[in-house]
Amino acid sequence: MAERTADEIAKIFSVAGDCVTFINTDTQHDDETSDNWKARIKSNVSHLETIKAYKKEDGTTSIWTSEDFTAIDAAITAGKAKYE
Repeated sequence: MAERTADEIAKIFSVAGDCVTFINTDTQHDDETSDNWKARIKSNVSHLETIKAYKKEDGTTSIWTSEDFTAIDAAITAGKAKYE
C-alpha cells in the first residue's frame, strides 16, 4: 500500500470529526435497547482510537502531523463514559 496522501489524511480527519459529532450529540432512540445504543457509541469510540493509531508504511511513524486531537480525545473520553 502506498503512503496516504495529504488529501486522504484530511478526509480521514474529517470522518473522525463526524464520529466526534455523533458521540457528542447522539441519544438513544425510542425503538432501540440501551445495549444497542451503547454498542453504537462504542463502535464510534473504537473508530476514533483506530484513526488516532494510523501509521505510515514503516509501521512506526504516525500519519498525523499538526492535527489537533483535543475534540477527538474528549469524545473518546465522553463516549467511554456513556457505555461503561
